[in-house]
Amino acid sequence: MTATETKDRTNRDRTYSITELCREFDVTPRTLRFYEQKGLLHPARRGWTRLFSYRDRARLQLILRGKKVGFALEEIKEMLDLYNLRDGQLTQLRIASTKMRERLEALRKQRVELEDAIADLERTVVVVDGMLKEREGATPKAAAS
Repeated sequence: MTATETKDRTNRDRTYSITELCREFDVTPRTLRFYEQKGLLHPARRGWTRLFSYRDRARLQLILRGKKVGFALEEIKEMLDLYNLRDGQLTQLRIASTKMRERLEALRKQRVELEDAIADLERTVVVVDGMLKEREGATPKAAAS
């Protein structure tokens, strides 16, 4: 076994505390417990202590990426749970690819709508600022004192 394979094996056998994962991924313990409750993470238990596996850590990373781009937790769970099928991940990869392409298209559409809203707001600010300048210039000095 090579040094890299040994290191990979060691990493895969490692467990993480809730504190370590919270610190690494900048999430709260409540967030991790919520993901556990929703069936997204499956930590082992030693008394009251949760021990997260290498797999849980990888799943957490994917959950946070999925949330960042707007996937619902149910969609993320569906994609992650497909990993357990014994088809060499073909189903998981196909569904993930389809969902990601759909999400990408939705985000592109949102970007266009957001750019339109920003341009409209910029034009409105120019008009309102112009009206404000006109009104401020038309106010008599005596009325201001």
